[in-house]
Amino acid sequence: MRPALPAADEFAGRRVLVTGSSRGIGAEVARAFAGLGASVVLHGHARAAEARDLAERLRADGLSAHAVEGDFADRRQVEAVVDRAAELLGGLDVLVNNAGTMLGRMPLERVDDAFLDRSFDLNMRSVVVACRRALPALRASKGAIVNTSSISARTGGSPGSSLYSAAKAFVSTFTRSLAAELAADGIRVNAVAPGTIGTDFHARYSTPEKLAATAARIPLGRIGTAEDCVGAYLFLASPRLAGYVTGQVIDVNGGQFMG
Repeated sequence: MRPALPAADEFAGRRVLVTGSSRGIGAEVARAFAGLGASVVLHGHARAAEARDLAERLRADGLSAHAVEGDFADRRQVEAVVDRAAELLGGLDVLVNNAGTMLGRMPLERVDDAFLDRSFDLNMRSVVVACRRALPALRASKGAIVNTSSISARTGGSPGSSLYSAAKAFVSTFTRSLAAELAADGIRVNAVAPGTIGTDFHARYSTPEKLAATAARIPLGRIGTAEDCVGAYLFLASPRLAGYVTGQVIDVNGGQFMG
Protein backbone atom coordinates (compact mmCIF):
# COMPACT_ATOMS: atom_id res chain seq x y z
CA MET A 1 0.00 0.00 0.00
CA ARG A 2 1.36 3.42 -0.94
CA PRO A 3 1.72 5.88 1.95
CA ALA A 4 -0.84 8.67 2.32
CA LEU A 5 0.47 12.08 1.34
CA PRO A 6 -1.05 15.52 2.03
CA ALA A 7 -3.36 16.81 -0.69
CA ALA A 8 -4.24 20.36 -1.71
CA ASP A 9 -7.90 19.59 -1.00
CA GLU A 10 -7.23 17.47 2.08
CA PHE A 11 -10.29 18.83 3.92
CA ALA A 12 -12.65 19.48 1.02
CA GLY A 13 -16.20 19.19 2.30
CA ARG A 14 -15.10 19.00 5.93
CA ARG A 15 -16.80 21.19 8.53
CA VAL A 16 -14.45 22.58 11.16
CA LEU A 17 -14.88 24.66 14.32
CA VAL A 18 -11.70 26.21 15.70
CA THR A 19 -12.25 27.84 19.09
CA GLY A 20 -9.94 30.64 20.18
CA SER A 21 -9.06 31.50 16.60
CA SER A 22 -8.95 35.29 16.53
CA ARG A 23 -5.14 35.30 16.44
CA GLY A 24 -2.07 33.18 17.15
CA ILE A 25 -2.14 29.41 16.76
CA GLY A 26 -5.91 29.22 16.40
CA ALA A 27 -6.00 31.77 13.60
CA GLU A 28 -3.25 30.01 11.65
CA VAL A 29 -4.95 26.63 12.12
CA ALA A 30 -8.28 28.02 10.89
CA ARG A 31 -6.58 29.67 7.92
CA ALA A 32 -4.89 26.39 6.98
CA PHE A 33 -8.08 24.35 7.20
CA ALA A 34 -9.89 26.83 4.97
CA GLY A 35 -7.02 26.85 2.50
CA LEU A 36 -7.26 23.06 2.21
CA GLY A 37 -10.94 23.13 1.36
CA ALA A 38 -12.72 23.03 4.72
CA SER A 39 -15.69 25.15 5.71
CA VAL A 40 -14.49 26.81 8.91
CA VAL A 41 -16.09 28.58 11.84
CA LEU A 42 -13.72 30.84 13.75
CA HIS A 43 -14.40 31.84 17.33
CA GLY A 44 -13.32 34.74 19.49
CA HIS A 45 -14.41 36.65 22.56
CA ALA A 46 -12.28 39.58 23.72
CA ARG A 47 -10.91 39.82 20.18
CA ALA A 48 -14.03 38.68 18.36
CA ALA A 49 -13.59 41.51 15.85
CA GLU A 50 -10.29 39.95 14.75
CA ALA A 51 -12.00 36.60 14.17
CA ARG A 52 -14.63 38.36 12.06
CA ASP A 53 -11.96 40.21 10.10
CA LEU A 54 -10.08 37.00 9.38
CA ALA A 55 -13.27 35.26 8.27
CA GLU A 56 -13.97 38.15 5.92
CA ARG A 57 -10.46 37.97 4.46
CA LEU A 58 -10.80 34.23 3.91
CA ARG A 59 -14.14 34.70 2.15
CA ALA A 60 -12.58 37.41 -0.02
CA ASP A 61 -10.09 34.76 -1.12
CA GLY A 62 -12.94 32.50 -2.14
CA LEU A 63 -12.77 30.28 0.96
CA SER A 64 -15.58 29.22 3.28
CA ALA A 65 -15.41 30.89 6.68
CA HIS A 66 -17.73 32.24 9.37
CA ALA A 67 -17.11 33.81 12.78
CA VAL A 68 -18.96 33.45 16.09
CA GLU A 69 -18.47 35.11 19.46
CA GLY A 70 -18.67 33.69 22.97
CA ASP A 71 -17.04 33.81 26.41
CA PHE A 72 -15.67 30.32 27.01
CA ALA A 73 -15.59 30.84 30.75
CA ASP A 74 -19.40 30.65 30.53
CA ARG A 75 -20.79 27.14 29.92
CA ARG A 76 -23.92 28.42 28.20
CA GLN A 77 -21.90 30.48 25.73
CA VAL A 78 -19.69 27.48 24.92
CA GLU A 79 -22.79 25.49 24.09
CA ALA A 80 -24.19 28.33 22.00
CA VAL A 81 -20.98 28.61 19.97
CA VAL A 82 -20.93 24.87 19.21
CA ASP A 83 -24.62 24.91 18.30
CA ARG A 84 -24.19 27.92 16.03
CA ALA A 85 -21.17 26.40 14.31
CA ALA A 86 -23.05 23.16 13.61
CA GLU A 87 -25.97 25.22 12.31
CA LEU A 88 -23.81 27.34 10.00
CA LEU A 89 -21.93 24.34 8.66
CA GLY A 90 -24.73 21.79 8.60
CA GLY A 91 -22.86 19.56 11.04
CA LEU A 92 -19.32 19.10 12.33
CA ASP A 93 -16.43 16.92 11.22
CA VAL A 94 -13.66 18.47 13.30
CA LEU A 95 -13.67 20.27 16.65
CA VAL A 96 -10.45 22.07 17.56
CA ASN A 97 -10.54 23.14 21.21
CA ASN A 98 -7.98 25.95 21.25
CA ALA A 99 -9.69 28.59 23.43
CA GLY A 100 -7.90 29.32 26.71
CA THR A 101 -5.20 31.42 28.31
CA MET A 102 -3.29 31.82 31.56
CA LEU A 103 -5.12 35.01 32.65
CA GLY A 104 -1.92 36.20 34.32
CA ARG A 105 0.95 34.89 36.43
CA MET A 106 -0.50 34.50 39.91
CA PRO A 107 1.37 33.25 43.01
CA LEU A 108 -0.73 30.85 45.07
CA GLU A 109 -1.18 33.23 48.00
CA ARG A 110 -2.91 35.69 45.64
CA VAL A 111 -5.23 33.13 44.02
CA ASP A 112 -8.79 33.84 45.12
CA ASP A 113 -11.88 31.77 44.31
CA ALA A 114 -12.91 34.02 41.43
CA PHE A 115 -9.52 33.64 39.71
CA LEU A 116 -9.55 29.90 40.35
CA ASP A 117 -13.05 29.48 38.93
CA ARG A 118 -12.42 31.54 35.80
CA SER A 119 -9.08 29.82 35.12
CA PHE A 120 -10.56 26.35 35.34
CA ASP A 121 -13.81 27.29 33.58
CA LEU A 122 -11.90 28.72 30.62
CA ASN A 123 -9.15 26.14 30.34
CA MET A 124 -10.82 22.94 31.56
CA ARG A 125 -14.60 23.14 31.72
CA SER A 126 -14.90 24.72 28.26
CA VAL A 127 -13.12 21.74 26.68
CA VAL A 128 -15.45 19.27 28.37
CA VAL A 129 -18.56 21.28 27.52
CA ALA A 130 -17.56 21.81 23.88
CA CYS A 131 -16.82 18.12 23.39
CA ARG A 132 -20.07 17.11 25.07
CA ARG A 133 -22.13 19.56 23.01
CA ALA A 134 -20.47 18.54 19.74
CA LEU A 135 -20.82 14.83 20.41
CA PRO A 136 -24.05 14.20 18.43
CA ALA A 137 -22.66 15.98 15.36
CA LEU A 138 -19.30 14.22 15.64
CA ARG A 139 -20.98 10.83 16.06
CA ALA A 140 -22.95 11.46 12.89
CA SER A 141 -19.80 12.33 10.93
CA LYS A 142 -17.38 9.97 12.72
CA GLY A 143 -15.31 13.08 13.20
CA ALA A 144 -12.25 14.17 15.13
CA ILE A 145 -11.42 16.27 18.16
CA VAL A 146 -8.06 18.02 18.47
CA ASN A 147 -7.42 19.71 21.82
CA THR A 148 -4.71 22.21 22.66
CA SER A 149 -2.57 21.22 25.62
CA SER A 150 0.82 22.74 26.47
CA ILE A 151 4.40 21.89 27.30
CA SER A 152 3.56 23.15 30.79
CA ALA A 153 1.26 20.14 31.24
CA ARG A 154 4.46 18.08 31.44
CA THR A 155 6.89 20.52 33.04
CA GLY A 156 4.61 22.43 35.42
CA GLY A 157 5.37 25.72 33.72
CA SER A 158 7.00 28.81 35.19
CA PRO A 159 6.28 30.31 38.63
CA GLY A 160 2.82 31.83 38.76
CA SER A 161 1.36 29.51 36.11
CA SER A 162 0.31 26.62 38.34
CA LEU A 163 -3.42 26.79 37.56
CA TYR A 164 -2.89 27.08 33.81
CA SER A 165 -0.35 24.25 33.82
CA ALA A 166 -2.62 22.02 35.89
CA ALA A 167 -5.54 22.79 33.57
CA LYS A 168 -3.46 21.79 30.54
CA ALA A 169 -2.45 18.56 32.29
CA PHE A 170 -6.17 17.91 32.66
CA VAL A 171 -6.63 18.50 28.93
CA SER A 172 -3.93 15.95 28.08
CA THR A 173 -5.40 13.29 30.37
CA PHE A 174 -8.96 14.08 29.29
CA THR A 175 -7.85 13.66 25.68
CA ARG A 176 -6.53 10.15 26.31
CA SER A 177 -9.54 9.09 28.37
CA LEU A 178 -12.03 10.47 25.86
CA ALA A 179 -10.21 8.78 22.99
CA ALA A 180 -10.80 5.40 24.62
CA GLU A 181 -14.42 6.26 25.38
CA LEU A 182 -15.32 7.48 21.88
CA ALA A 183 -13.35 5.01 19.79
CA ALA A 184 -16.41 2.79 19.38
CA ASP A 185 -18.23 5.77 17.86
CA GLY A 186 -15.49 6.21 15.27
CA ILE A 187 -14.43 9.55 16.82
CA ARG A 188 -10.70 10.13 17.15
CA VAL A 189 -9.47 12.39 19.98
CA ASN A 190 -5.94 13.78 20.09
CA ALA A 191 -4.11 16.89 21.28
CA VAL A 192 -1.26 19.19 20.34
CA ALA A 193 1.05 20.46 23.08
CA PRO A 194 2.90 23.57 21.88
CA GLY A 195 6.09 24.64 23.58
CA THR A 196 7.17 28.27 23.82
CA ILE A 197 5.53 29.89 20.81
CA GLY A 198 6.01 33.54 19.86
CA THR A 199 2.39 34.65 20.09
CA ASP A 200 0.47 37.27 22.04
CA PHE A 201 0.41 34.84 24.98
CA HIS A 202 4.11 35.28 25.68
CA ALA A 203 4.05 38.95 24.72
CA ARG A 204 1.74 39.38 27.73
CA TYR A 205 3.21 36.92 30.20
CA SER A 206 6.96 36.64 29.46
CA THR A 207 9.70 39.26 29.39
CA PRO A 208 12.06 39.56 26.40
CA GLU A 209 14.87 38.40 28.68
CA LYS A 210 12.95 35.29 29.70
CA LEU A 211 12.15 34.45 26.08
CA ALA A 212 15.78 34.93 25.04
CA ALA A 213 16.95 32.61 27.83
CA THR A 214 14.35 30.03 26.82
CA ALA A 215 15.37 30.20 23.16
CA ALA A 216 18.97 29.56 24.12
CA ARG A 217 17.94 26.27 25.76
CA ILE A 218 15.85 25.00 22.85
CA PRO A 219 17.79 22.50 20.70
CA LEU A 220 16.46 23.97 17.44
CA GLY A 221 17.73 27.35 18.61
CA ARG A 222 14.65 29.54 18.46
CA ILE A 223 11.21 30.28 19.83
CA GLY A 224 8.46 28.61 17.82
CA THR A 225 5.89 30.30 15.63
CA ALA A 226 2.16 29.73 15.29
CA GLU A 227 2.81 28.39 11.79
CA ASP A 228 5.13 25.74 13.28
CA CYS A 229 2.15 24.24 15.11
CA VAL A 230 -0.30 24.04 12.22
CA GLY A 231 0.89 20.78 10.69
CA ALA A 232 0.23 18.78 13.83
CA TYR A 233 -3.40 19.94 13.97
CA LEU A 234 -3.96 19.19 10.30
CA PHE A 235 -2.39 15.75 10.59
CA LEU A 236 -4.47 14.77 13.61
CA ALA A 237 -7.68 16.07 12.04
CA SER A 238 -7.23 14.18 8.77
CA PRO A 239 -8.92 10.76 8.63
CA ARG A 240 -6.71 9.90 5.65
CA LEU A 241 -3.40 10.80 7.26
CA ALA A 242 -4.18 9.90 10.88
CA GLY A 243 -7.12 7.52 10.69
CA TYR A 244 -5.32 5.08 13.02
CA VAL A 245 -4.13 7.73 15.48
CA THR A 246 -6.11 8.44 18.65
CA GLY A 247 -5.36 9.22 22.28
CA GLN A 248 -2.10 10.95 21.43
CA VAL A 249 -0.59 14.25 22.58
CA ILE A 250 1.89 15.55 20.01
CA ASP A 251 4.60 17.86 21.36
CA VAL A 252 5.60 20.75 19.09
CA ASN A 253 8.45 22.51 20.88
CA GLY A 254 11.70 22.41 18.94
CA GLY A 255 13.10 19.84 21.37
CA GLN A 256 12.44 22.04 24.40
CA PHE A 257 10.95 18.97 26.06
CA MET A 258 11.67 15.44 24.87
CA GLY A 259 9.42 13.00 26.69
